[in-house]
Formats: sequence, structure tokens, C-alpha cells
Amino acid sequence: MFRGFDTPVLTNFYFLGMKDNNFNFRTLKADEIECRVGTVSDGKGVSLLMYKNARVDMQLLDEVVGAENWKRSHEVVNGNLFCTVSIRTDNGEWVSKQDVGTESNTEKEKGQASDAFKRACFNWGIGRELYTCPFVWVSLSADEWRAGYNGKQQPKTRFSVDAIEYDEARRVSYLSVKDDKGKVRYTYGKSKEAINSKLEAIDQVKRTKSRKELEEIYSQYKDFNNDKEFIAACQEQAKTFNKTA
Repeated sequence: MFRGFDTPVLTNFYFLGMKDNNFNFRTLKADEIECRVGTVSDGKGVSLLMYKNARVDMQLLDEVVGAENWKRSHEVVNGNLFCTVSIRTDNGEWVSKQDVGTESNTEKEKGQASDAFKRACFNWGIGRELYTCPFVWVSLSADEWRAGYNGKQQPKTRFSVDAIEYDEARRVSYLSVKDDKGKVRYTYGKSKEAINSKLEAIDQVKRTKSRKELEEIYSQYKDFNNDKEFIAACQEQAKTFNKTA
């Protein structure tokens, strides 16, 4: 599923410049990514898509290349609105990438222009990591629904990205989504903090000098009591105490 934009359409322009992008556009932060409902299963739950808006693209272009070193233009080709985003390189040459937009449900022309701009920026690498987001499904309780205009139930709970992390290949390695009350409703992967905490716990297990000390460490790290690696480390350390008993 195409998760970076409003519509799951990928044009041939996506393949332009995949290997010649020398601009170091960083990955998106949690507060730069928005959650949008993708599909609704009446009375059960919703799938969520992660996307960026045009303001984020403009901020990143200003941040990385400078406000004076990029420009955008629009043109209609065969009835479709295209956007071209051009960036000035160090030698003064302008390099351009283009993509087409689709209409929004509200403002037709403005929606097309914004969508085309976001897609063109995606071709520059801005937000491309959103393609690696996992499938996000959130189950909803009975009081989280409202009656829609078409008679079908619609979710009234709103969601936002709580935290996101990436691996060395810029793929999403950890994702946490929370609702409008601040409760985490979806997690994917393990955060670097959680991984480091587990490694620290295992290290403490290996340094225990007695069964009593091992039991204290096990009780201290309750979050890892169901973790296979942590349990294996505890079991292995317990064997050493059995041998010396």
C-alpha cells in the first residue's frame, strides 16, 4: 500500500534520480508525520496510513538546500496537473523532478497542486521512508464510533505518531501510534531505548553472583519477564549456580 500520500498511485517519475540524489534529506520526525484512516471495518477497527503534508516538504527543502536554492512550478499535461521541483546544485545547475497530483475530496485544484508537490518532493527523497511503514491496524471500542453521513459508522478517535525510528537503510524499525487521549494503541518493532535496556538487563544477569541476586534482577526487569533472550540468559546463569550448589 502506498502510504506516503493521499492516493496509492505511483508514476514513472518515481524512478527518476533514484541513484543520483546527493542531497541529504533527513528522515521525518514523529511530529512531521500525520495519521490518516485508510480503511474502516464497521464496528471493529481501522487501518492507518502515515503521510506528510506540503508544509513539511517546504520546511525540509529550506532546511537542507536553502530557501533560495529551490523552486516549484506547475503545468497541465493532458488534463493532469504536474508539479516540478527544481534544486540548484553547487555548480549553479538546476536539477528538476516532476510528478502528477490527484484531486482531494475538498478543494479540487488546490488539492491537486499540493498532492503533485508532495509527490515531486518524494522523488527527491523527502519522506520516502514512509513506504517502509508496516500495516497499522487499531481495534476500536463501541464508544469510539459515530454515525457517518452515509449511515455507516465512522471512527471519532484521532491518532498521531508517538515515536518513530529507522535503521541504517532508512527503513522504519520502530513505530508507536497513540490516540487523542495519549494512550499508545499500536507498536511495531522495538525502540533503541528498549533494546539497550534489555541488553543492560542481560548484562546484569550474567554478572550475578548468587541465585538470590539473579531472582532480584529478574524481579527488577518485569518488562522482560516474557522476553525469550532475557529468560534464556536467566536460565543459563541459573545453571552455573546449580553446578556450584
